[in-house]
Amino acid sequence: MNEVKDELLSNDIRQLGRLLGDAIRSHLGDVAFERIENVRQLAIRFRRDHDAQAGRQLNDSLQELSQQETTQLIRAFSYFSLLANIAEDQHHNRRTRAHLIAGSKPRQGSLTKAVGSVFAAEQSAALPAFFDDAFISPVFTAHPTEVQRKSILNCQMAIARLLNERDRYQMTPDEAAHNEEALSRGIVTLWQTRLLRTTKLSVMDEVENGLSFFDHTILTELPQLYATLETMLAQRDERWSDVELPNFMKVGSWIGGDRDGNPFVTAAVLRSTLRRQADKALDFYLGELHKLASQLSLAQSLSACSEALRQLAERSADQSPHRQDEPYRRAIYGIHARLEATRAVLAGGAARQPATPYATAAQLLAELDVVSHSLVENGLRTLARGRLRQLRRAVKVFGFSLAPLDLRQNSDVHERVVGELFASVRPGLDYSALTEPQRVDLLLAELSSPRLLVSPYLAYSEETVGELDIFRAVKEAHGKYGPESVPNCIISKADSVSDLLEVALLLKEVGLLSQKDGTLDVNIIPLFETIEDLRNGPAIMAAAFGLPLYRRLLESRGTQQEVMLGYSDSNKDGGFLTSGWELYKAEIDLVTAFRQHGVKLRLFHGRGGSVGRGGGPSYEAILAQPAGAVQGQIRLTEQGEVITAKYANPEVGRRNLEVLVAATIEASLLQPQQEAPRAAYLVAMDEMSAEALRSYRSLVYETDGFEQYFWESTVIAEIAALNIGSRPASRKKSTSIEDLRAIPWVLSWAQCRLMLPGWYGFGSAVQAYLAAHPGDGAALLREMYVDWPFFTSLLSNMDMVLAKSDIGIAGKYAALVKDEVLRDAIFTRIRAEHQRTLDALKLITGQEELQQANPLLQRSIRHRFPYIDPLNHLQVELLRRFRDGHQEDKVRTGIHLSINGIAAGLRNSG
Repeated sequence: MNEVKDELLSNDIRQLGRLLGDAIRSHLGDVAFERIENVRQLAIRFRRDHDAQAGRQLNDSLQELSQQETTQLIRAFSYFSLLANIAEDQHHNRRTRAHLIAGSKPRQGSLTKAVGSVFAAEQSAALPAFFDDAFISPVFTAHPTEVQRKSILNCQMAIARLLNERDRYQMTPDEAAHNEEALSRGIVTLWQTRLLRTTKLSVMDEVENGLSFFDHTILTELPQLYATLETMLAQRDERWSDVELPNFMKVGSWIGGDRDGNPFVTAAVLRSTLRRQADKALDFYLGELHKLASQLSLAQSLSACSEALRQLAERSADQSPHRQDEPYRRAIYGIHARLEATRAVLAGGAARQPATPYATAAQLLAELDVVSHSLVENGLRTLARGRLRQLRRAVKVFGFSLAPLDLRQNSDVHERVVGELFASVRPGLDYSALTEPQRVDLLLAELSSPRLLVSPYLAYSEETVGELDIFRAVKEAHGKYGPESVPNCIISKADSVSDLLEVALLLKEVGLLSQKDGTLDVNIIPLFETIEDLRNGPAIMAAAFGLPLYRRLLESRGTQQEVMLGYSDSNKDGGFLTSGWELYKAEIDLVTAFRQHGVKLRLFHGRGGSVGRGGGPSYEAILAQPAGAVQGQIRLTEQGEVITAKYANPEVGRRNLEVLVAATIEASLLQPQQEAPRAAYLVAMDEMSAEALRSYRSLVYETDGFEQYFWESTVIAEIAALNIGSRPASRKKSTSIEDLRAIPWVLSWAQCRLMLPGWYGFGSAVQAYLAAHPGDGAALLREMYVDWPFFTSLLSNMDMVLAKSDIGIAGKYAALVKDEVLRDAIFTRIRAEHQRTLDALKLITGQEELQQANPLLQRSIRHRFPYIDPLNHLQVELLRRFRDGHQEDKVRTGIHLSINGIAAGLRNSG
């Protein structure tokens, strides 16, 4: 049966591949086409049929290529991968629709399943309180793993729309022919579009890239999700009829506000970002109002209206004689004119008609409500629940700022700025030399004082001026766009109470904290990143809650504290298993500490795209949280190429938003009834984590020459030079692993197909555990896999990583290391641990092959990897040439193209 279902996917891939082949033949000629096609066929035979002879022929043919032929091949296989991704996404949409049409049993991760489970468990009475307090927010971040150009994304979207049309509609022969012609044009355009950027991205380029996903998906699909959920609840219980849910879900952003290690995020950039976000939201509303006016052509002689609607129409400047008896259109015309005037104020430009701008989004919503209420009161509820309903929800969710923008900065920067401010008023004071208790006392005293430290008559360092300017820009934004525009200030590398108080002091200096009233205008959020910080985080928060001044500030924010957990750096610091376990334990301890102090906890999960940075399926990840860690509130980052994979396609995007809501509902309302994990599980994890940490750090931080091995056996040096992000790859100008950002660290291991951050240490940990518990150790681990969602999710993610790894290809990268002794010593250890990990995984899960329980990923690998493998072979050859001195532009371009193609094919590599 699965073969029949997958035949449609295979047909799509074959058709897209054929059309790409036609474009290649037309552009490059028959000889080039035949060369590329021969490599493609050999790669398929080698990957799918395990044909050793095909593998040897593939290797020989790739080594014989000229530089021009190599570049042509890399481009071809990169585009093959992109088209396979499009076909996969379309097939997912196709299968989802087929299940819905057939009335199949609700699927895991769907709203239907989650809501049905709540009603079945007789927990529906808890739903109103859940939605009143819930907050779910995926947050887009601009980390340098998104290697795809926006122009390429636009081409992909055009092709996806044509495939979707073919699925949705029964076409005549002429229509089918036109569709194929359009597909061909779309693929020719894709082939002729540059994969690489010619210049490095600016922050505002990243802002525009992020905004494109609001165009494609968020602005339309998020309001539709609310409507779907409201309808679903009303169908199950009539008491939900006409109930409009609170705004429990928003999509946030770091793009334009994340200054940690990015000197290009300035106050001017922050202001420009907010202006562009406002323009995007208001432009969408204006377009929707225009469409709404064309639909509500209700004549006064045929349809009554409320007095409030009549007055709204009378205030409109619409004097057209053709609409004098159409009050709804006249009212909407007036709203449109006011909104245009608002855009002129908030985003620039000129309004076509003189009108009073809205001061707040609430004023716009109030006038839209007048239109809606009039329709309902006069028996036209159906009209009120169409485009107008969607627009009203959009205004509620997006306001005038589109997306809440977070600030983030490293605690070391805050420390230096505060130290300089203190030194300016107390000469001789060395803040950096103070102990933690001394710092806390000094900060509390200053926060209790009405005076300000900053003087307009003193000169400060560039760093201090820049930080103060950023906070002043936030103060301006609150007045211009509303306090929801920049609601959070995140502290990277937080490891003390003084880190929280330093930010509070800076907020006081610009008027975002009132000493007199004890009020705070933004949330102060610590980010605990390293293994040590995760272990200390709960005690740090408990100490902060014990300070009356900090507690008073929290009360002004609803006695709620958000804590961010860093998956990326904890993984780089301690390895896959220990990072996952320390994050889990930190959550348990945070839940306990917050409960003891009567503070509501919201966790913000700093997950990356790859498993090595906390990635993996969101549904399973949320359900794997310890009891009490969700409580209806969760934020999580969406990073790198995962944003494209999840939100470029509207249907896929809606499904991913739905998964977050469904999982949060289930984790909050159903899981509290589940038992806590057995004590034996916790003991076993402690034992394995200790051994995994020892194994990982022994390799990465304690092996002489490992740093050299890493830089020579991966594309890290080339990634640092690629125009894929506005931030540098390292925090400092060094090659040390400690200074390297987690993102390029993980991306580099993914490119060479080793995926080391996603599994290393697990095999040794299990081996040691079984040796210490020869009798019942294996049985307990199998029980943990079956009965404990945390352990199940951990192994499922590792299974996915191992399925995408290839130790044979990784060996070719290892051969790039010039020191043969170093190369053999380290790669032998890595290969042995890889095998131990595979054996351990199969022993615990009982599966005979990787991803045995995930046929969808198996299918994906079968379709995509024959196109990725040749890119790896070519990348190795180009790296060898480049490092041997052939550093001409064509070689460098080929390497960068291969990085792009492999990342696109793996999809969640960074």
